[in-house]
Amino acid sequence: MVPWFTRGAIKNVALFFAAICSIVVMQSANAGESYPSRPVRLVVPTGAGGNTDTFARVVAEKLKAPLGQQVIVDNRTGASGIVGSDIVAKAAPDGYTLLMAFPSHPVNPLLYSDLPYDTIKDFAPITMVTSVTQVLLVNPKLPVTTVKELIAQAREKPGQFNHGVVGRGSLGDLSAEMFSAMSGARLVQIAYKGAPQVMTALIGGEIQTYFSAPVVAIPQMKAGRVRALGVSTKNRLAVIPDVPTIAEAGLPGYEVVGWNGILAPARTPRAIIDRLHDAIVKVIRTPDVAAAITAQGIEPIGNTPEEFARVIRTDIDKWAKLIKGARTRIN
Repeated sequence: MVPWFTRGAIKNVALFFAAICSIVVMQSANAGESYPSRPVRLVVPTGAGGNTDTFARVVAEKLKAPLGQQVIVDNRTGASGIVGSDIVAKAAPDGYTLLMAFPSHPVNPLLYSDLPYDTIKDFAPITMVTSVTQVLLVNPKLPVTTVKELIAQAREKPGQFNHGVVGRGSLGDLSAEMFSAMSGARLVQIAYKGAPQVMTALIGGEIQTYFSAPVVAIPQMKAGRVRALGVSTKNRLAVIPDVPTIAEAGLPGYEVVGWNGILAPARTPRAIIDRLHDAIVKVIRTPDVAAAITAQGIEPIGNTPEEFARVIRTDIDKWAKLIKGARTRIN
């Protein structure tokens, strides 16, 4: 039983903490109402021209209307997205510095023991922008026309098939690792700065294979500069219906799906997160933007911050199994 002479003191303490909570809530709400009052920077941790950069620019341009401010894309390449991600992790949690993340984000902590940030604790998910598939491409001069033929030749000539990737832990890297692990076909991975450089190397015969995002692959396919053997999803893509899935073309059970999504620094006020979420989802569900995304073989998403957070955690668990079997941890 609480002594009668302390009840007043306890009541005063309770009122004090209630007042503090009210102030915090009011400040958060005010932050959302006044945000943004200046341009927002969207850090893209990849080079210009790839899938992540392409859709970051589409979203940035369209966000100007609902936010009332410009969103400036800032490409900060290096170390599989770590350079750009670190900039955002250490930025002020005020909503003016955001990250367009890609599949390397949940993979990097599995590869690097000395990341300068915590993949979970240092970021506040806002929403997934797109769900991304991959297209397995080969140089048209390579004497293979199916996934089965590629697997057979790669097994017969181990170490003689060069495969282009954009950084360790990228979706293309993971796709190739999964392909090798499931098929027994060894692809020698060659790293490039960005998707345009990999495509140039494939067309020129410097490499023989490449897992590419549809937005990059389709124009080159139409021009006859590359040959598509399969897509990484369970279902064929409507924009290239004649290209089979890798699973149906010779590697049953194969499936790789990636994503692009926007995150803010941790401790960004929830009101700002909600403001950004609503604006981004509105943009990617606008008919012209959704149609443009779908036309490139990409699916617009727009999920909640909580759903996006679960996707990141699930990906960490999923890729940990593959990476553990494929390579040792980098120190």
